[in-house]
Amino acid sequence: MKKLFSVSLLVILIAYFNCSNKSDAPEDTGIQKINDSLKIRTMMVSYKSGNDTVNAYLAIPDGEGLFPGLIVIHEWWGLTDWIKETADSFADDGYAALAVDLYRGKSTSNPNEAAELSGSVPKERAITDLKAAYNYLKNLPGVDSEKIGSIGWCMGGGYSLQAALNIPELSACIIAYGRLTDDPNEVKKINCPVLGIFAEKDPNITPEKVHTFENLLKNEGKENHIIIYPDVSHAFMNPGNKKGYDESTANEAWNQIFTFLDDNLSE
Repeated sequence: MKKLFSVSLLVILIAYFNCSNKSDAPEDTGIQKINDSLKIRTMMVSYKSGNDTVNAYLAIPDGEGLFPGLIVIHEWWGLTDWIKETADSFADDGYAALAVDLYRGKSTSNPNEAAELSGSVPKERAITDLKAAYNYLKNLPGVDSEKIGSIGWCMGGGYSLQAALNIPELSACIIAYGRLTDDPNEVKKINCPVLGIFAEKDPNITPEKVHTFENLLKNEGKENHIIIYPDVSHAFMNPGNKKGYDESTANEAWNQIFTFLDDNLSE
């Protein structure tokens, strides 16, 4: 990604937001930035989640909507530059991407700290944050309130599934090597198509667990496309994963992701 550059404090999303009649839209909390090479606008925003205030990174196409919306959920490292860059890529493809911060401003590159951070997040609080993120996008001018999906990797993949389980109106769900469920009563709650991206050599989200989840989806008549990529392990899509990143497989997974989004959110 090329470096984003700041514009004047006076140049915020007012003109962009005026293209819609949604009067209850949340306000931004940051300076708008424009990436000319990608034709997108980015900024840090905040929204209410219960009694808390959650920060998030918003990337939107540079133009008038309506744009489909996408909740982007980070790995256990937190809201890193890579997650923001993925949000930029989604915006460049025509989506309003909201990368949520479940860690309340914390991030790390240390796996021990990441384990502590992920373990410190109460599940119900995270689900509340995702519901609030959905409502943020739903009420954001320029966003198609009937076309909002979720995507996440690793820890975020598990929470993308939780979004599908807890937000009945969600239009699409992408799980990239995230924690799954083997409870048929939970799977019954899913109302949207599911894309699953998994790794054959993942020691935790094993092919056996993936097949169990896939069979539950099929048994409940849930639209799904589950892929287990051979000869790769967990987190193979993140280029920061020096030991496990696989560029060619990651590119194939990205093709599947954008095709799935185009089929379920853009049409």
